[in-house]
Order: sequence, then structure tokens, then C-alpha cells
Amino acid sequence: MPEATRRAVEAAPCGGATGEHRRDAQGTRRLLLDAASHLFAERGYERATVRDIASRAGVNQALLFRYFGSKKALFGEVMARGGQEQLRTTPPERLFEVALRGMLAEGAGPGADRSLEVCLRSIGGSDEIGEALRGLGDEYADVLATLSRADDGALRGDLALSWLLGIGLMRVVVGKEPLASADPDTVCRLVGEALTALLEGLPKAD
Repeated sequence: MPEATRRAVEAAPCGGATGEHRRDAQGTRRLLLDAASHLFAERGYERATVRDIASRAGVNQALLFRYFGSKKALFGEVMARGGQEQLRTTPPERLFEVALRGMLAEGAGPGADRSLEVCLRSIGGSDEIGEALRGLGDEYADVLATLSRADDGALRGDLALSWLLGIGLMRVVVGKEPLASADPDTVCRLVGEALTALLEGLPKAD
């Protein structure tokens, strides 16, 4: 954000509802969400500080509290923007691959979805954060379960989610080779071929 714009945002009163201020506020919120998404994915919830998030966004940390109220609320918006948006916009049969590719791509690019990386690095945080992560995991598992016609579809959905998170854990957090440097297309192909035995509703590999 240009320095002049940042000063204007910081100087504007909270209740000043000019169109220009609203546009600046939206831009600042987006910068903070992008910065928080990347830092939560890199460090986890506990180790990503408010100061570092604001610094990464290039704004005064007071603006984080103005627009989000707390670090915990910011975390909630990051997860809503990433994981829940992915759930809303991705066809069920493509959800596993889209989520897997999001982790394999290592979050490259502004606005990239890193919600599952955030999950992996934030597990073990406060009870409230853990509850939010479990809730998101339940939503993913429920969607994956719809791809099975078996009576134990819910279990199959949980197993598919566990595999997805396990791959992310070994590649992103542990850095286990050769998985850590494997080609994303190769990983997706191999996983997709094996996963069709668990979830019949997955598209056939090309």
C-alpha cells in the first residue's frame, strides 16, 4: 500500500463513512487477511504475532484491531475466506484434488488458499482455535463422504481427510523426502489412483 494511502487510512475516523475511506478500509482488510493467511500457514496461530502480521501487510497494527477486533477473529476470517470458500465453490468430486494442490503449491501468489496449511500448523493451539479447526475438518469430511455409496461413507470421508492432512503434514511441516520435493502432478495422480477405491465418486484419472 502506498505511504500516502496508508496515512490516509490511519488518520480517517472510525465512523467517517466516505466512499474513499470505505475503499481504503477494504484494501487494508484484504492486505491484513493476505498477510495473516501466509503467516498462520508458515508459523501456526500461536507463533504468528499481531505485530508481524501488520508488518507483513505494511500497515499499523492498530488497524488490525480496528477492522477485526482481535487476532482470534482475524484467524476466523482467514479460515472462512479460505476453507469455507473452497467448500462452497468446489464441486465435491474435485474437492480432494483442489485442496491437495493448494498444499502442494506451497501457497504461491497473493490470495492463495492456505487454509489446510493453517490447520496443520495451528493444531494444538488454544481450545477455541482447535474447535474451529475441527469444525472445518468435519465440513471437508462430510463433503468427501458424499462421494461414497457405501454404508460406511462417513468413515470413508474421515479416512480421505486424514490422508489429505497426512500428506500435507509430511510434505509441508515435516519436509519428508522424496515427498517434500515431489512434482505436484505426480503426487495428485498417484493419490487419485489409490483414492478411487475409497471414494467411487472421484473423477477418473486422465
